[in-house]
Amino acid sequence: MRLSRRKILLSGCAALIPAFPSIAQGEPLAEPEFTIPGVEGPAPEEDITAPAPETAEPEGRGYDPAKLPPEESEEDFVIEAVNPEIIAEEYRRQEVPFDEPVEPGTIIVDPANRYLYHVLEPGRAMRYGVGVGKQGFEWSGSATVGMKRRWPRWVPPHDMVSRNKLAKKWANGMPGGPDNPLGARALYLFENGADTLYRIHGTIEPESIGKAASSGCIRMLNEDIVSLYDKVEVGTPVIVRPAN
Repeated sequence: MRLSRRKILLSGCAALIPAFPSIAQGEPLAEPEFTIPGVEGPAPEEDITAPAPETAEPEGRGYDPAKLPPEESEEDFVIEAVNPEIIAEEYRRQEVPFDEPVEPGTIIVDPANRYLYHVLEPGRAMRYGVGVGKQGFEWSGSATVGMKRRWPRWVPPHDMVSRNKLAKKWANGMPGGPDNPLGARALYLFENGADTLYRIHGTIEPESIGKAASSGCIRMLNEDIVSLYDKVEVGTPVIVRPAN
């Protein structure tokens, strides 16, 4: 199973190098519940988990391509554990039986059930609850972890910056940290050496775990993405099942 290039180009999630895509026709996104840290007023309509394209030149501020690939924060911030009561028990990190015949170390994302599995050994996996793409923004396929970042910098996509004055504040990137939409860690998914535009990353919205809330990327609790990040290497295979 391979990532659909059409899905990649039409996805509403983050683009690191290619131009930021927009999803095919569908219902408009509901306004996110959060605001952009450091900016007064409502948040932009898009899911703000997307680095900007390398060639973008946002209105009123030149984008600096030297900022790619995304830098890491020099500080490793303390992560505050989420109150488990806000996460349904089934979406809390737990070791479970897992019989799919894949190599240990493989990451498998099951969007339909809001799970991410990290295969530990034949028959066993660590299961994490995740937030996934909204209806119409799902993606599926096979990739590898092509890059890892600790407290990564986030850059809004060019389309968002050019039409939304709030996003312009971070046209050249929001430093990594506790208020950054990418959270504590990010795994960047690649196919055949090319960025697929999708990430597995932390979140500043723990209440979105177990829900279809993002524009395509896979969200995890910060403490969970840290646990996974420390166990996987660049080159780790990732399989994302179809959402339906």
